[in-house]
Amino acid sequence: MNSYKIAAIPGDGIGKEVIAAGVEVLQALAARDGGFTLDFETFDWGSDYYKEHGIMMPENGRDTLKRFDAIYFGAVGAPDVPDHVTLWGLRLAICQPFDQYANVRPTRILPGIEGPLRNVGAQDLDWVIVRENSEGEYAGQGGRSHRGLPEEVATEVSIFTRAGVTRIMRYAFKLAQSRPRKLLTVVTKSNAQRHGMVMWDEIAAEVAVEFPDVTWDKMLVDAMTMRMTLKPQSLDTIVATNLHADILSDLAAALAGSLGIAPTANLNPDGKFPSMFEPIHGSAFDITGKGIANPIGTFWTATMMLEHLGEKAAADRLMKAIERVTANPSLHTPDLGGSATTRQVTDAVITAIQGDNA
Repeated sequence: MNSYKIAAIPGDGIGKEVIAAGVEVLQALAARDGGFTLDFETFDWGSDYYKEHGIMMPENGRDTLKRFDAIYFGAVGAPDVPDHVTLWGLRLAICQPFDQYANVRPTRILPGIEGPLRNVGAQDLDWVIVRENSEGEYAGQGGRSHRGLPEEVATEVSIFTRAGVTRIMRYAFKLAQSRPRKLLTVVTKSNAQRHGMVMWDEIAAEVAVEFPDVTWDKMLVDAMTMRMTLKPQSLDTIVATNLHADILSDLAAALAGSLGIAPTANLNPDGKFPSMFEPIHGSAFDITGKGIANPIGTFWTATMMLEHLGEKAAADRLMKAIERVTANPSLHTPDLGGSATTRQVTDAVITAIQGDNA
């Protein structure tokens, strides 16, 4: 029997609620499957930890995480702590040193959920967005000079390396190759950003030669927003820079019905460090403590974690349970226009898992 050590980092806001629900569902799944076990250890790192200790996680936090097979992450951010402190102090402090360079965000319209686009169903919107997750616009390069003075200057330098762009491009082409349509769209802004983005375009063309069975095209990021909205059926696999994919994946989640259902995997494909799995939504302090956070994105994220661990059958069983629950409108949380609670959705998914005879 396979046994996996999972580090659970609920973080802030509704992250604590949905990760608790996710752990419960995963334990029920492991008990139902019988072929593996999950050993969770929960870490209280986040904004509350920061207010007490002045840092988002302990100095030896990353060393602690290295011994785990995967990281199950909730959300980060609090109204009374600057966003750049929370993000760089926890999420990015894990992603970048652990070289989780492939951020993968699947998007599709799940059964029972109606997206905002007219006459667009599950057959029209089924995408995977691949986000470069280690450099680009979020490289952290730059600084500020003459603070507070009229001539104050702030610089934010985007860093694009041939190694970084090539590896994410190759990852995206391989992913597109594995999907039925074998279609990839490369997103840049190379008309205005004439150095790093032009290199993206050039490397995309170079890598494409290795994948003759993949059809690919290029889009400028502004035009891409229109294509996603007006011609969703023309897209399948998408690759973009750290910033561009961050924005486009939020649009994708909204077009699929809600940020509350969208999953994310921060992957270290080489396996040198553990990968981290998190729902796409934020800490959502406006609904924290109300018991109405949608846990579906966290459950879907768990399927990606199981697939990464090699437990494909369990991942498929969980996805089937998720779809069975979303198909029932009475189990939709408020973000989907319903009145169900986190507890009700969690219980329903567990019941679906336990009742699955597959």
